[in-house]
Amino acid sequence: MTAGAFALLLALGAPPAPTTIQAQAGAQAPASSQPPTFRATVDLITTDMIARDSRTEQFIADLKPHEIEVLEDGVKQEIVSFVLTHGGRVFNTLAPPPAPVQEGIILPQRRPTNDAAGRIFLIFIDDFHLQFRETPRTRELIKKMLRLLIHEGDMFGIVSTGHSSISEQLTYDRQVLESSIERITGGGLTPKDIMQGMATSQGPAELRHRAHVAFSTAYDLMRNLEKVQNRRKTVSYISSGYDFDPFVEGRLEEQARRMGINDSQDEQGGMLAAAERLREDPTYRDQRSSQQLAATDLIREVYDLTKAANRANATLYTIDPRGLIAGPDIDQDVNMNDWNAYVRETQDSLRMLAEQTGGIAIVNQNDFDKGLKRIDNETSDYYVLGYYSSNPDPTRRTRKIEVRTTRSGVAIKARESYSLRPTNLRR
Repeated sequence: MTAGAFALLLALGAPPAPTTIQAQAGAQAPASSQPPTFRATVDLITTDMIARDSRTEQFIADLKPHEIEVLEDGVKQEIVSFVLTHGGRVFNTLAPPPAPVQEGIILPQRRPTNDAAGRIFLIFIDDFHLQFRETPRTRELIKKMLRLLIHEGDMFGIVSTGHSSISEQLTYDRQVLESSIERITGGGLTPKDIMQGMATSQGPAELRHRAHVAFSTAYDLMRNLEKVQNRRKTVSYISSGYDFDPFVEGRLEEQARRMGINDSQDEQGGMLAAAERLREDPTYRDQRSSQQLAATDLIREVYDLTKAANRANATLYTIDPRGLIAGPDIDQDVNMNDWNAYVRETQDSLRMLAEQTGGIAIVNQNDFDKGLKRIDNETSDYYVLGYYSSNPDPTRRTRKIEVRTTRSGVAIKARESYSLRPTNLRR
């Protein structure tokens, strides 16, 4: 499915990122023994910005470049591009000049896209983390997105991580989305599947594999989105979230049952006694110590994905089709402490993905219409600012961004950081 994700942006005509450094064609070797001097271009850093009236929440559409300040790691930057999109219309207030040059190697320039109108929506369906019973709600959610969020002139694509096997290139054809809806099928693990599945020192093995597939697919999408410039790039991330160490008590009881240490006639009492003895077992305690580090692994996965999204200037809007969650289904035998911890962890993972990329998380609520309308508002009226970084420390790979305005009474919302692409790409 990762290969299908790579194809998602081919419709834009953007070339793949160069993998080799190229010198100017036809350059003649210098006659002297002095080494030649080459030059390299600097990438344009872009970030979205939403400006609203502090009192009325109305979008401010008349800001000028001189009223905006951008600071990177505390150093003021010169704004060289300033694009306003308001009500679906694009106003290029300030076009970027040629990039400043510095000593180095000449890199090939990226070919601009031919189509710069409208918005870009990617619908990312993590059906590896949507249970089968959530299929009707998920399909209904996509129908609402088609009705409330995606308008004429918007370009969109859709990709899934698992059983639905969906990978549609960016298109304007709404029939593509309509035909994909009926193929959406949740295939996530149930609590029983997780508790009875094979466990390793890193936690439930199948759960970790599915999460790796989901994050890798999303990461590949972000890398492709880096090639798209001066467009609002919105990713609707539909998932029930992530927890690398769920249902601890349930897995303990299942392990006790498998080890055959239930020697009581009272099944419930015997299981509790067996679980207590297992807790004191040195081997089990060592295993639990390793599994508890799974929370750190989850934070790292989320952090890597949000860094990739910020590099691409893409905003993640996470949506949990489970809606308002009260308790486990009646046919699920789950410890309530386990359940509450699982719900909290999965929802927090979705909140983190959204908040770290400037989006919002629609979780633990049944009113999807309200959330979709808010996404529509944030993606219909916005600015895109661009600058060439003059950061004094070129070795600093993660840079903090602060966007502010000199006009009083205006509230600014913009991303707060971006990261340079690592030299040794993971995944």
